[in-house]
Amino acid sequence: VPERKMLPADMISRNNLNMWSVLKKCIGMELSKIAMPVVFNEPLSFLQRISEYMEHTHLIHKACSLSDSIERMQVVAAFAVSAVASQWERTGKPFNPLLGETFELTREEDGYRLISEQVSHHPPVSAFHAESLKQEFEFHGTIYPKLKFWGKSVEAEPKGTMTLELLKHKEAYTWTNPMCCVHNIILGKLWIEQYGTVEILNHSTGDKCVLNFKPCGMFGKELHKVEGYIQDKSKKKHRVIYGKWTECMYSVDSKVYDSNKKAEKKAGGISKKQKQETCAEGDEADDMPDLQETVTVIPGSALLWKITPRPPHSEKMYNFTSFALTLNEMEPGMEGLLAPTDCRLRPDLKAMEDGDLDGAMTEKERLEDKQRAARKERSKEEEEWSTRWFQTKTNPYTGAEDWLYSGGYFERNFVDSPNIY
Repeated sequence: VPERKMLPADMISRNNLNMWSVLKKCIGMELSKIAMPVVFNEPLSFLQRISEYMEHTHLIHKACSLSDSIERMQVVAAFAVSAVASQWERTGKPFNPLLGETFELTREEDGYRLISEQVSHHPPVSAFHAESLKQEFEFHGTIYPKLKFWGKSVEAEPKGTMTLELLKHKEAYTWTNPMCCVHNIILGKLWIEQYGTVEILNHSTGDKCVLNFKPCGMFGKELHKVEGYIQDKSKKKHRVIYGKWTECMYSVDSKVYDSNKKAEKKAGGISKKQKQETCAEGDEADDMPDLQETVTVIPGSALLWKITPRPPHSEKMYNFTSFALTLNEMEPGMEGLLAPTDCRLRPDLKAMEDGDLDGAMTEKERLEDKQRAARKERSKEEEEWSTRWFQTKTNPYTGAEDWLYSGGYFERNFVDSPNIY
């Protein structure tokens, strides 16, 4: 069981950093090809960052226990929102995984284990597979992160599909995650919003949940809001789901929701006076709108999920959640068991976690050079890189190409592991 409540050292300060000097040549470009200074990073690899989807696994267990498919869908929808909630205030960039890097996570107390692998470097592609220790579910996905810089903000598009299989119910759900945007990259306080439509489809029943992550809008009223509905295969609406991805999600009968909205309209809704002035465009920072009152609960709603508060001193620890704090922890007895490619053994990441910026910079450069040299060597020998734990196959539910786990990692035969560190 992971122990730690603090990182080994406080976060490295970014105060004397001139972002503009690094980013001005990148406007409108894809950032995955640009070497970013390590001080922009947080001490986790992107493989560890995606394992944060598992923080609220109790929701998957809950979905497994429900007999009604609409009720299962609303809990799966809450899980899909909870899986991206740790993005809140996480303005550090995770380390780009090296080709062949892996990350494993076993949480007996939460009943699952996960393995992920960096399966491609250009373009960067990360694949993960989590499974219940009691054969209740499998949750897997492939992520092709696309990062673009737009002058004041960096937009991250997490292309790729999530697949959740509830084995006892013989059900599979698929969805893609929303867009994420970090504002005020150059000036002002960094802040994050997520937006876009997330459609969750139950491939067995045809039930569908459409979730709308709202952009903050002119007056900031919509900041962090998520709203959507669940319909069955005949398109009949059953439930409305609403809340904020930074706080909590509720579900209410759609008829109750509609009559509540009507009553609100009748009562006059939001008066013109309450509208603040619009976000300024121009050179100034796009400051984050003031957080509006928390979620207004409609009578008759059921709470589906509530965020776990951040640990004390989180702001000195890259705004990590308690879950994220434990991901790079080397637990007693773990070192002899891990694959030699596991992120926890990655020296630049460890140096950064220990507060050693110079060490992190030197090591990051060494590892990137080593990766380039290995790639050159392979092309000279006309060798193809072969992935170890995942293969490209067709996702049986979406029909699209996907990286699927080929099994065997936890048998721990690591003799042929590549030497990447």
